[in-house]
Amino acid sequence: MTTEAGAIGPGGAPPLESPLADGLRVSRTWLPSLWTLGAAVAATIVAIPVIAVVVMAFLPGDPTIWPHLAKTVLPTYVANTLSLMGGVGLGTFLIGTGTAWLVTMYRFPGRGLFEWALLVPLAVPAFIIGFTYTELLDYAGPVQGVLRALFGWTSPREYWFPQIRSLGGAITMMTLVLYPYVYLLARSAFLEQSQCTLEVSRTLGCTPWQGFRRVALPMARPSLAVGLALVLMETLNDYGTVKLFGVQTLTNGLYNVWLIMGNRAGGAQVACVLLVFIMVLIALERWARAKKAYQNTGTRMRPVQGKRLTGPHAALASLACALPVLLGFVVPASVLARNAVLRFSESWTPDFARYATNSLSLSLTAAVVALSIGLFMAYALRLGKGQALKWFTRLASLGYAVPGTVLAIGILAPFGAFDNALDGFMRDAFGVSTGLLLSGTLFALVFAYVVRFLALSYGTVEAGLGRVRPTVDMAARTLGCGPGKVLLRVHLPIIKGSLLTAILLVFVDCMKELPATLLLRPFNFDTLATHVFQFASSEQIERAGLGALAIVTAGLLPVILLSRSIAQSRDWSHQTDDRPQG
Repeated sequence: MTTEAGAIGPGGAPPLESPLADGLRVSRTWLPSLWTLGAAVAATIVAIPVIAVVVMAFLPGDPTIWPHLAKTVLPTYVANTLSLMGGVGLGTFLIGTGTAWLVTMYRFPGRGLFEWALLVPLAVPAFIIGFTYTELLDYAGPVQGVLRALFGWTSPREYWFPQIRSLGGAITMMTLVLYPYVYLLARSAFLEQSQCTLEVSRTLGCTPWQGFRRVALPMARPSLAVGLALVLMETLNDYGTVKLFGVQTLTNGLYNVWLIMGNRAGGAQVACVLLVFIMVLIALERWARAKKAYQNTGTRMRPVQGKRLTGPHAALASLACALPVLLGFVVPASVLARNAVLRFSESWTPDFARYATNSLSLSLTAAVVALSIGLFMAYALRLGKGQALKWFTRLASLGYAVPGTVLAIGILAPFGAFDNALDGFMRDAFGVSTGLLLSGTLFALVFAYVVRFLALSYGTVEAGLGRVRPTVDMAARTLGCGPGKVLLRVHLPIIKGSLLTAILLVFVDCMKELPATLLLRPFNFDTLATHVFQFASSEQIERAGLGALAIVTAGLLPVILLSRSIAQSRDWSHQTDDRPQG
């Protein structure tokens, strides 16, 4: 009978081991496990698009393209991108943090509804809310039509109206659908704070506003940094809104240089500028969280006791929470529902059914693959805590930070080179053309989805595994189960809720993904997102209602899950004031 290394033999004596067993044990001290090797391979594959973009940017090409871009359009791209990021960041911070503070610290009419309703705009993609408000607020739209009828105006020269197709319009649209990232994390941070801390600030002479600004807000700073980083990354990834509103950002410029100007090297160089923005964002987010952890050191925890508002203060609080929900979800959803009903006979066609089938099948395939890889990497990290393994998992998670347009360039370049090399070899050797096997196929699109959203599945599964005590693994191993059996028989049944959440989050994000889908889809292949965008681009907004409504409806599912997770995070608040913590 063989024994594990380090086990105790009969009578407490160390087990007898052969020289071969000793040699195997020594070799295991430096040979990585299959789990570590698998995680390293997955991380390397995920990193291929980013590496390809950097390599392409430095390959010999037209030496005049970069100086030309730098002198003409690049300053405009950078300035508009910075302005867009600044405006969206400020708007989402004010709305997300303000509403989170109100629903956490105060009691007013509708608060119970607003707790979860403030997350609902997250279900609406930015480009969809953009074209709904374009339909409403353009010169030919109903809002300006009513104003002209009321005041007798006959031309746009007789009155001023905000221009929706502008940088300010793009900032407003993105703010309305991205603020839930900040709201979600800010609210979680505020719920974790103890009432005792805020009461101490009041005894030191702080007003409620000063207590928020000087105590609660600094304690929530790490969470706010993560939320704002997610918002700004989504802002950099957006293509549909800036294209629809005519805002020349780096994402829009990359598309123009690569496809319209036909210069891949120039497109890769613009993509590298986008990557610099992403790296700066990641560095700033880590700096904002570095050494900024706040913990309750007291022996008692008291849940936050909301102050009841009355009169005008209650009305203002309800209005402040209602406006983001109204403008970010109710209005666009109403417009989409109206268009879907009025144009249902035109929209419900065999083509629409095919687009829906394409979206569902692609999103489900990518979600299953991303979940499988994310589960593998999260479990590998649980088994081995080495520094190299941590770096591999971080590398694999960076895909979420890379804009879809950058991923598209990084995927098409190596995939195209492989297809061309294989086709040339087969032609020379056998006289047979293999055509496109990777680039221009559904494989490339699924690969892009997996790279882009692997971080979502990995993070969700890792959090689920983190809630399983290590003693569970130890007990299963003592019963003779290897790591694989422990995962299949023990962990998967325990974390099935996290697995469902992970696959649903990836599925819905794939349904909404536009930039990578536009660039990587095969010819004559459309999804609901590209179908809606094409109608919106051709000013046939009403015909896009049914497809857009389907995407928004699918996006409501993860919002419900997020709302439930927030409610569950308040379980500790039901403890009595005298119950010791820790």
